Amino acid sequence: MTQIATRRVYDGAPPGWHAILVDRVWPRGIAKDDLSATWLKEVGPSTELRTWFDHDPDKFEEFATRYRKELDGSDAFDELLKEVRGNKRVVLLYGAKDEEHNQAVVLADLLRDKL
Repeated sequence: MTQIATRRVYDGAPPGWHAILVDRVWPRGIAKDDLSATWLKEVGPSTELRTWFDHDPDKFEEFATRYRKELDGSDAFDELLKEVRGNKRVVLLYGAKDEEHNQAVVLADLLRDKL
């Protein structure tokens, strides 16, 4: 079974874990050469959804519902599934400050349901 974790990109990936950046926008202050991770930007929430959510914890449940709808049947989520299936330990990296209310949390839950 695959272990799935989430972590801020600024904290880096734990040693031995396959890292996947799941933000649509590259995180500020991180050089592309400094991050050893697969970047699946298309799996991140749409610009419209990201803008609406604006990292407001009160909107998280609705954000998660809308985000799941965006991902349902998407090629981007299928690509993420393929990437995860080939690894025993996967960490989904994200740039948000809030560790409980972000797209990586939603993705991790979806992946656990699908695997």
